[in-house]
Amino acid sequence: MKKILLSTASLFMVLLFSGCANSVYYAGMEKVGFHKRDIMVDRVKNVQESQKEAQEEFKSALEQFGSLVTIKDSDLKSSYEKFNDEYEDVTEAAEELSTKIDKLENVSLALFEEWDDELSLYKNQKLKAQSQKNLKVTKSKYTSMMKSMRSSEKSMTPILDTFRDNVLILKHSLNAQAIGALQGEFGTLKKEISVLITRMNQSIKASNTFIKEMK
Repeated sequence: MKKILLSTASLFMVLLFSGCANSVYYAGMEKVGFHKRDIMVDRVKNVQESQKEAQEEFKSALEQFGSLVTIKDSDLKSSYEKFNDEYEDVTEAAEELSTKIDKLENVSLALFEEWDDELSLYKNQKLKAQSQKNLKVTKSKYTSMMKSMRSSEKSMTPILDTFRDNVLILKHSLNAQAIGALQGEFGTLKKEISVLITRMNQSIKASNTFIKEMK
């Protein structure tokens, strides 16, 4: 019980420190002319860039996997090492994308919280109502965009799991029999990556629309 309490306390301190650090960062950026709205738009663009990079990494890993399942025994070790490198690259790209989506979500929630708090400062009720309406519309469009981003992010997980399983089976059994067991995986991976790329492109399209409307 004591360990659980300590763990809970540690988690609370981490979250508290993270929240304070973010607040300090946003306050510092505002002093030099970059408001949460500006940071939000920049982070949407950062997510888009990472989505495009991740697409290329998934395509490259699939291509290397396709080469691997059709090679001769003499080339097996070299091809395995190349595929393992591709797996590490695509994993890194996926993690970077997830981190950037989290950062976007962080600044967006801070922006909406600040916007909502500042509504009470209005004296002119007509302007207040207009701002409330704008907040509602912006939140709705943001939620739609974030849903698309999270959907594409979620699509990466089963593909990464399959890549990892294939890397492991090859590592543990680096022979033609192991290759034969993987040949049926290529078609499935190809379809899953095609779906992933489609979802990422949809997300990028939604992000472009959101950026235009934020400006």
